Amino acid sequence: MPTLIPKPTRIQAAGNKPKLIDEFVGRVNNGEAHASIARMQSPPGWLEPGQRPEFDEYTVVLEGWLQVEREDGPALRVDVGQAVLAKAGEWVRYGTPEGASYIAVCLPAFSPATVHRDDA
Repeated sequence: MPTLIPKPTRIQAAGNKPKLIDEFVGRVNNGEAHASIARMQSPPGWLEPGQRPEFDEYTVVLEGWLQVEREDGPALRVDVGQAVLAKAGEWVRYGTPEGASYIAVCLPAFSPATVHRDDA
């Protein structure tokens, strides 16, 4: 039987500026460990620490654009209507030079214990 998820839970974001994270599916909102789905609303100039997570992260840009730094080449620019996949174990750092709204899907679900952010 389908289960309604009535609303997301707001989660504290990492980074140099406040970013809104609304988790619809995941460990915090509904106890789901297999996947997490969250809407991100990020201000201009936001940058988070680099990370090497234990999960795959699919990101779909809805507004603005997302900068994705990686170890193995130049940064990617992900525009509206595009998506990017960061595979588990790859180093990645996300930023929004001009602000952005996007959806992130993590498999398995995001966890602070499995994100492995760079030291501040």
